[in-house]
Amino acid sequence: MSVVGANLPGMSGLSAATLLVLLVALGLALAVGALAGHALATSRARIGAARLEAERDLLAERLEQHETQEEAGLELAAAIAPVTSSMARLERHVGELERERVEQYGRLGAQLASVQRSGDALRDQTAALAGALRSPNVRGAWGEVQLRRVVEHAGMLERVDFDTQASGVNRDGDAVRPDAVVHLPGGKHVVVDAKAPLAAFLHASAAPGGMYGAGHAERVAEAAREHARALRGHVDALAAKKYWTAFDPTPEIVVCFVPGESFLAAACEADPALLEHAMGRRVVLATPTTLLALLRTVAITWQQAALADGARELFELGRELYARLGTLGEHTGKLGRTLGRAVDDYNKMVGALETRVLVSARRMAQLDLTDTAIDVVEPLEQLPRPLTSPELLDLEQLPALR
Repeated sequence: MSVVGANLPGMSGLSAATLLVLLVALGLALAVGALAGHALATSRARIGAARLEAERDLLAERLEQHETQEEAGLELAAAIAPVTSSMARLERHVGELERERVEQYGRLGAQLASVQRSGDALRDQTAALAGALRSPNVRGAWGEVQLRRVVEHAGMLERVDFDTQASGVNRDGDAVRPDAVVHLPGGKHVVVDAKAPLAAFLHASAAPGGMYGAGHAERVAEAAREHARALRGHVDALAAKKYWTAFDPTPEIVVCFVPGESFLAAACEADPALLEHAMGRRVVLATPTTLLALLRTVAITWQQAALADGARELFELGRELYARLGTLGEHTGKLGRTLGRAVDDYNKMVGALETRVLVSARRMAQLDLTDTAIDVVEPLEQLPRPLTSPELLDLEQLPALR
């Protein structure tokens, strides 16, 4: 101990007992530390083992869940296989529809372009027609052509059922020349004029936006009112000509032919009292539709008149035929009576031959004066058939029928 204490620095003052205690304490401390380290290592090993076991259980559970999910996925895949096939077919069908839609849009675009070109061409032609109709001569000729088409469409024949450009003199001595004179049964007539003014309407239609467009509304409305005033003035001019006095007998009216429904509609919209004013002036404003209805009525009247004339002629022919049949019956009766008298005379002659002549001839045969036999003459048994018809027996009425 002295040696140890002598070799330790700073320990020269310690006693051996103290040193021993320190050594024992150090040994105990080392033992306790070793035990604590061992316990700590054991605890850590246990904790690590528990953690590994927990991770193993977790991995096993996850593996089981994964296997379950995989089985469920396989079942789900088997279950949705038809849906997947249907979706694939639907996708192909949608692709085909999309291609067809693109093709149809392409064709529709081409058609729209064609329609646009046609509209442009029609607009140009309409503008050219409107420009041409601004000329009074062209407008009058066009109205006459429209009138002729309507009259012919009603089934009437020129110079039979109607005359064009007929001339006449009215009650005031003025020469008048309407566009058409329609003949009615009984020698009556209806006068038709086809020179309705259209310049103001064409001017309004040529304006931007047209007659009923939203642009330039006031200018268009003023043009429509001007069109109505022009048509009202034409009505007054027609009324002043008194056509019905130049083609007597004629109803005291004159038909003013307006060659388009829109022409009259625009005028009536701007002047609602126009129709009433025209009727008060004995002028009938007629569009192609109304004029066609009027002329069809006239054509039916002609047909009824023709049927009445035919029925009258048939009645006269029947009376004449009845009278002639009566005369023929009278002659037939006379011939029958003559034939009856001839048969009676023949039978009397046969009786005389039998009772007067052949008796002597037989006696000659009995005396052997001749060997030739005389044929027996038979009387006639059939007589003419007597007349039994009351029309033929009542001969007293025959002179009245003839």
